[in-house]
Amino acid sequence: MKAIRFGFILSMIALVCFLFGCAQITPTAKPAAPEKKTTIRIASPFKGGIVVEAAEKFKELVEKGSGGRFEVKIDAGTKAEIDINKMNRNGEIEMQSNGTAFLEYYAPPYYFFTGPYVMKDFDHYMRAWNGKLGQQARAQLEKNDLKYLATIYRGLRQTTAKKPLYTPADVYNLKLRLPPIPSWMAVWKAIGADPVGVPLPELYNLLKTGKAEASEGDLPQIQSFKLYEVQNYLIITNHLVQTAGILIHKPFFDKLSKADQDLFVKAGKETEEWANNKIKTGEAAILVDLQRKGMQVIIPDAASFREKAKDAVNELFKTQWTVTTWAEVLAQ
Repeated sequence: MKAIRFGFILSMIALVCFLFGCAQITPTAKPAAPEKKTTIRIASPFKGGIVVEAAEKFKELVEKGSGGRFEVKIDAGTKAEIDINKMNRNGEIEMQSNGTAFLEYYAPPYYFFTGPYVMKDFDHYMRAWNGKLGQQARAQLEKNDLKYLATIYRGLRQTTAKKPLYTPADVYNLKLRLPPIPSWMAVWKAIGADPVGVPLPELYNLLKTGKAEASEGDLPQIQSFKLYEVQNYLIITNHLVQTAGILIHKPFFDKLSKADQDLFVKAGKETEEWANNKIKTGEAAILVDLQRKGMQVIIPDAASFREKAKDAVNELFKTQWTVTTWAEVLAQ
């Protein structure tokens, strides 16, 4: 009996050794190589605020929607608006979340969309942008290798200064910082200011050093650049409907699969809706925050500013924005 048991045990040991040996020589399957990530770079001239927040929302939607196949990196507040546009057009960066200077550079006859005193309000802006004139502007951008994905509302542009401004007479010879945009400078010159054209990253230091006495911009810009530290007054001029755009280098977009193109377009639309709802509900809160930080709000004679600007705006439609008329835009 013991011999039988001993033989059985030896047989089992031999079987285990055989199986172990087979396991050792059986080739193991190679793990699947991880899918390579594609990096998308989005640049913005802003250090913070809704334009950067919109880029962050777009990043979230694309990375999640692609299951991590896309990695989105955001470069905020290190490059000027014009440099970002050039880099995006040339394909040095894939995307931008930026002010609307891309219209001035690559679809100049349509820059009236961002002209002082041209649009009534944001709803008026979007009616025109979603209509024939906006479609033509987007087609012109695509000819310059830029595909438009989203409109980001930034609010109405206001004026800041170290002294109160009530009428155009108070603006006479005022060193007003503006983006280096000829049409904007022409309108403010007509109102009476002495424009100082400087890129956005230099805005704060220009005001701090006194090289400019005043500025103009939307509330998120005034807040994110901490202009309350270097300006005393916030003048509600409501002189321009300010938006930003999210754009992608069109040759890069065209190389994406149809599914990925749809993902980017959908993410743009969702980002637009999210950002615009945030600003529409948060603009009043920004105004209160600026007051708490020491800015005194001035309600000027806005009609007198508009009247003073009228001739300059009409001249721009005759000489630069010749694809339409101011009357046609106002009728949208």
